[in-house]
Parts: sequence; structure tokens; C-alpha cells
Amino acid sequence: MTNETQGKPAEAPLRHPVRIRWWIFAFMLAFSTLSYIQRLGVQDLAATIMPALHLNQVQIGWLATAFTAAYALAQFPGGILSQQVGARWTLVIVGVLGVVATVSFPAATMVLAGTALFVALLLAQILLGVSQGPLNPAVSAILESWLPEKRWAMANGLGSAVSNLGGMVTPLLVVLLSGSFGWQGALFWIAVPVALLTVAWAGYGRSRPREHPAVTPEELAELGSSATETTRPVTMQRLRKLLGDRNVLLLTLSYLCMNFAFYLLSFWSFLYLVQVREFSGIQAGMVGAVPWIGAGLGAAVGGFSSDWLAGRIGVRWGYRLVPLLALPVAGFMLLVAIEVSIPSAAVLALAVAFFMIELTEGAYWASIMRVARSDIAAASGILNTGGNAGGIITHPIVGFLTSGGAWGGAFVTGTVLAVIAACLWLAIDPERRADVD
Repeated sequence: MTNETQGKPAEAPLRHPVRIRWWIFAFMLAFSTLSYIQRLGVQDLAATIMPALHLNQVQIGWLATAFTAAYALAQFPGGILSQQVGARWTLVIVGVLGVVATVSFPAATMVLAGTALFVALLLAQILLGVSQGPLNPAVSAILESWLPEKRWAMANGLGSAVSNLGGMVTPLLVVLLSGSFGWQGALFWIAVPVALLTVAWAGYGRSRPREHPAVTPEELAELGSSATETTRPVTMQRLRKLLGDRNVLLLTLSYLCMNFAFYLLSFWSFLYLVQVREFSGIQAGMVGAVPWIGAGLGAAVGGFSSDWLAGRIGVRWGYRLVPLLALPVAGFMLLVAIEVSIPSAAVLALAVAFFMIELTEGAYWASIMRVARSDIAAASGILNTGGNAGGIITHPIVGFLTSGGAWGGAFVTGTVLAVIAACLWLAIDPERRADVD
């Protein structure tokens, strides 16, 4: 060793420029975004699919119901699966089944016709719903273990924001893809990035920080106890206690009511703009993206706002305030959308309504994470089962009403349920942890 090197301090080991948890979070955002493109592809292509396959609007409603019912029913089992096999492999299952379901829909049209074809399309939508059912429980489990709790509302808000980005780009994406490859080709292309993401996640992802070889002791220390906790196996006793917990049930019921308005906006607003406001072609794809821009902004702002309010005035009222204020405004804007005479004003009203609906996502998911803690996968399965029960209710009602042109009745129903969802928050206490031990 030379004299020059003898008195020098040892060089610090190389540090990861970005914490591993943020790469894991990026994967969660990607899964959420692509899931929305998959689930909305058929609905946003409905105006093309109906004449091509000789389907009517009620049948399109049943296709949407098939997805939503399967998606809702797969939530709770998906949460149990995530706690049993781990979130990493649950997301691999989600990706593989999602690819199969997405390509099955256009493939069926190449070999079947008539009633047999419609049954096959229903089955493809059911499989897509089953594939995505475990997604939110697995993502919630990842966020609970990989991020500190003071960032939970922010993380869920950003997750919803990028999901809405998927909803935002889908109308324009399917218009462009179907223009070049036909509507069947558009759905085939949608499956490609899902397949690539699934392969990448299988190699890189881990359920908990302590399982990842690149996570440093410094990052584990930053994450605290959640990084080193062992996932507890699901027991019937704990499941019964979760299902009977007052806050879990109230959050689920409120989320069900809120999701009627969410599904009305996410699945049906584009068709409303085409049929009633008479947008078409590229213009329709562009205005169809506007409500989703509002949704994405709302989810991001709501997540940060809920965390900030919880830090300032406490978790109970910090999480309550956003849905208490936002949901009634969302309901009012639904009424504005159907009353204004200028089409562009209706688009803006839908965007504001969607902004207000999605403003609440961070509060819902951070609350259920605080209530359930290490049982978050199962609890989020319960929450999202209720949320998607709202969708099961939405599709046949809206399909029936709008097939006769009664869009006003559909939007008024969304307003009423949004107000009920807000009122239920007065009884929700996110500070009270579920007693499942």
C-alpha cells in the first residue's frame, strides 16, 4: 500500500440510486394501468363490436356484468390466495390469465357465431374478471409491506391515478388500433404489454422487502417492522372476525355505493358521449379521455390530501373529510352533465364528477389498510368485493335504462348512491384496528 492511500478513508460502498421499494411500486402502477386497458377495451369498442357481431346494447351490458360479477366474486378468494402463496406469484397468475382472457375474446369471433359466440364472449369476460380479482388484494399487500404507513394514502391515490391513465388512453388507443388492425387486432395488441410485464415481474418481484436480494439493511431499517413481518396464514377464525368487523363492513358498504357512480363513469360515459352527445371518430376518442384525466388528477390529489390531513388533524377525520366533501359534489356534477346543452360542457362536468369520485380512493384504501394491517390482502378482497358489487348492480340497470334512451335515470341513480356513500363515512373510524387475533 502506498503512502498516498494509507491515510485515506475507505470508500463508501456503492448505494442504490433508487430504493428497491420504488421499483416494486412502479410494477404495481404498471399492473394497475394495464388492467384498466384490458377491462375497458371491449366496452370502448362497443360501438364497433355491436354492428359487427349483431349485438344490442343490453347484450353489451351483460358482457360488462359478466366481467364485473366474476371480478367481484374473485376478490375475497384472491385475497386469501395472496396471503397463502404470496403477492409475487398471485400477480403472475393475474398476468397469465389476463393474457389468455384478452386474446380469447377476439379469437372466439373467428370460429363461432350466433348464440355459441355470445356464450363464448361471456366466458372470456368472466375469465378476465377472475384474472383481475386478486389484483387489488395483492397490490395492497405489496404496499403494506413495502411502503411506510404515512405514505399509504399517497400510494393508493397514485395507483388509482395511473389506473385512470389506462382508462384515459383506452378510448383513443382502441380507436387508433382498430383503425389499423380492426377491433379484433386491437384486443390482440392490448395483450402484448401484459405478457411482457408478467414475465418481468416473475423475475424481479418479491412479496416482502426481506425476500428481495437487492434490498439493503438501510432500506429495511427505513421501512420498519412491516418489512420484516412474516405473512400470517389465513385462518377461518380471523376471516370471520374480518367479515364481522364494523369498520370493514361500513367501508365496504360505502365503497359499494360509490362504485355505482364509478362504474357509470368508467364503463358507460364514453358510450354516452357517442350516442347522446354525438361525438365520433378521433374526436370521440379524444373527448372520451377527458373524464379519465379528471379521474387521474383526482386520485393523485386525493391520496396526498388524505395523508396530509391525517397528519394534521388525525387519521379519523383526516380520512373522513375528503369523501364527505367530494362525493356529494360528484353526484351534483352527474346531474349537471345530463342537463347542460353544450356537448363540451357535458364532457367537462363528467370530468369534474370523475375527479371527485377518484379523490376518495386513497382514503378508502388507506383506511382498510390501517384497520386490517397484516390481513390486508383478505380485507381488501372484502372491500373490493363490495365495490364491484356496485358494478354488478350498475351494468344491467344502466344497460336497461339506456337501451331505451333513459340516460337521465341512470345518472340520477348515481347521484343518490354517491350521497349515501358520503353519509356512511360519518360512522367509519379508521383508527380502530380490527381485532382478528
